[in-house]
Amino acid sequence: MYFEGVIPALVTPFGEDDAVDAGALARHAEWLLENGATGLVGTGTMGEAQSMSAAERRLVIETLVEAADGRVLVTAGVSSETPANSLAFASDAAAAGAGALMLLPPLGYHGDEREIEGFYRAIADATGLPIMAYNNPKASGNDMLPALVARLAELDGIVAVKECSGDARRIAEIVNATDDFEVLVGGDDWALEGFCAGATGWISGVANVAPRECADLHRLCAEGSLDAAREIHGRLLPLGRLDMKPKLVQYFKAAMDIVGREGGPSRPPRLELTVEERREVEEAVRALGAGVAG
Repeated sequence: MYFEGVIPALVTPFGEDDAVDAGALARHAEWLLENGATGLVGTGTMGEAQSMSAAERRLVIETLVEAADGRVLVTAGVSSETPANSLAFASDAAAAGAGALMLLPPLGYHGDEREIEGFYRAIADATGLPIMAYNNPKASGNDMLPALVARLAELDGIVAVKECSGDARRIAEIVNATDDFEVLVGGDDWALEGFCAGATGWISGVANVAPRECADLHRLCAEGSLDAAREIHGRLLPLGRLDMKPKLVQYFKAAMDIVGREGGPSRPPRLELTVEERREVEEAVRALGAGVAG
């Protein structure tokens, strides 16, 4: 199993000069691992990958691989518009030490199922790294229904799917339609439902802020301690619901700043939160309770 447990989708910290702050990223990765993270994902949606150059993306993955120091698998997001671009990102990620890839359907093109399957086949045939397909209709413009995901699961090298449609029913449907295929929760406001339906892991944005609580939620669900799991889930929900909004990156970076982590600014076209949006984040962080590590 490649992707068991709570795997943060890391934000990318930027310094005052707008450069990737590798030191802050390494410190953040170490804190996540100390607080229960079982893997790390860089250069994904949460990591603002589309705003970064190929060299910056490689720097992020190199930094995470060095920080992980063999303790956990580092997964690189390699989503793009074309197989050629994704393969270039995948080659860089492999050279940087990544152990797996995360891949949306082709960005900016509403492909039919034949085209989407061909896109994934092209990447899988050309790389030796295991691939996590990523179903996020809002991010890619393509919604991969469970029947299509089950066909992707038959391709050599496609070992998992991050399901982020918002429909928790799909977790059980994909689990029941596949064999030895990992199904991961991709939305922060339905981790409880996803784990109980059979998800093996959770690619989490809220874990950037509250990794220990997220790890405890996974453990309690695995143990069947659902009353305790629901209590933690209830405290995570106000912040977790921000994961499904367009400004998720700004929301989680602001939440990190509030709890004493290094979130910092985002790159344009993202702008700073409004006063009202900032207040929403503050209220969500308060709902987490006093036990959140800083």
